[in-house]
Amino acid sequence: MTTRPEALPTPALKRARQLAMYERASKTLPGGTDSNFRAWGTDTIYVDRGKGGLVWDIDGNEYIDLRLGYGPVILGHGDDRVDDYVNERMRRGVSFSLTSEDEVLVGELVKELNPWLGQVRMTVSGTEATMHAMRIARAYTGRTKIVKFEGQYHGVHDYALISVLPNDVSELGDMDNPVGLAWGRGIPQAVADTVIPARYNALDVLRRIFERDGRDIAGVIIEPVLGNAQGILPRPGFHEAIRALTREFGALLIFDEVKTGFRFARGGAAEFFGITPDLATYAKAMGNGYPAAAFGGTTEVMSVLPDKVSHGGTYAGNRVAAAAAVKTLTIIKETDALETVKATGLRVQTGLREVLERRGIAHVFTGHPTMFGIMFTEQVPTEYRDWANSDHDLYDAVATGMHARGAMPEPDSREPWFFCEAHAQGDIADRVVTIFEDALDAALDQRAGGAPDQLPRDAERHHLAREAEMLGDGQG
Repeated sequence: MTTRPEALPTPALKRARQLAMYERASKTLPGGTDSNFRAWGTDTIYVDRGKGGLVWDIDGNEYIDLRLGYGPVILGHGDDRVDDYVNERMRRGVSFSLTSEDEVLVGELVKELNPWLGQVRMTVSGTEATMHAMRIARAYTGRTKIVKFEGQYHGVHDYALISVLPNDVSELGDMDNPVGLAWGRGIPQAVADTVIPARYNALDVLRRIFERDGRDIAGVIIEPVLGNAQGILPRPGFHEAIRALTREFGALLIFDEVKTGFRFARGGAAEFFGITPDLATYAKAMGNGYPAAAFGGTTEVMSVLPDKVSHGGTYAGNRVAAAAAVKTLTIIKETDALETVKATGLRVQTGLREVLERRGIAHVFTGHPTMFGIMFTEQVPTEYRDWANSDHDLYDAVATGMHARGAMPEPDSREPWFFCEAHAQGDIADRVVTIFEDALDAALDQRAGGAPDQLPRDAERHHLAREAEMLGDGQG
């Protein structure tokens, strides 16, 4: 392994206004934020604005945004095409608890891009979408249990927060008989017992689960890639086998496409992998950052609505969200936006690969070029437990070092990098590679200096925040 003869000094970020804001916000918002995932202690970032592929914090620090709000911003921040359309439509009124043509157009566009769908309904968030999809699966089959995979994130309702992302993977139990690990306090055991954890890419374990509990299993919910562990891909034939297994036992297959929908392909992961589920959930990219979400399924499965299953929401299909989805999905349908995003991701991967190979660092790219991760390991990861065997301390040090140099991936090795259409502009892709290289060299020099386990402060705080949430102290 080689490093540069002289490591570049770490730039100093301006933090005065953000530290003051953290002290102010902490008096009102738990952890100083509205989400545990954003609470990084005194290193919490307070954003001012975003445009295209860039964001600026309230101290004026500029970053290439590789988080993109955990994936919603598929076109770019402040996309004029979307914002202008939303502004025009919202002047007619926002929330009526009545149905507008915009909502009908969203449903038609979602179906056109995902031809297997029979019917669709809008909701407000990915959490709500997966919650409703699980309920529909239980209602349609008359069964109570849902199988989900370790390390997969399906939102923050009680039925989703089982075996999500522990730092100590031994807490997930025996590899042949995983245990349901509730993430945080406040989840009734009776609810947790209706969720059966399985290991991603482990078909033998999944079959044993079905042979044991098949009569009670309403459905399998799955992120088509393991989005909460850098987008780990399925082994060849994995999705096909799950599809066959659910049909064999009369259960439904739910694709959670909140991250992959309208990103991997116009028809999402269902199109990308060539698999037809029974139900699917969408959010994030469908609104380019506006809070739009939807769930849908085959006409037969969705027939339990509206008479047999409860679904509603004052803000479901509100004018702002519906208008944003109409314009975003139209752009995805009619332009080469997704091809541009993919090409940019591939370009960055090529540059990163050259940097890592020059230094002899073992690495694996995971996921899809529009949403990929980098694991420092020699073995191709196949499930969440493999994350523990990667050099995630080095990754976290690199990611936080990139912040100081002007690019912002999530400072946690489980989160993928997200790309948007606007990242193709100018020299952004090349800058990402250069920033990564400088941050990598600094992290390697730090490790060589005798502090291999010492992470930059914000990465360490981020880990502690996730551990705190799992323990349920609410600080997150």
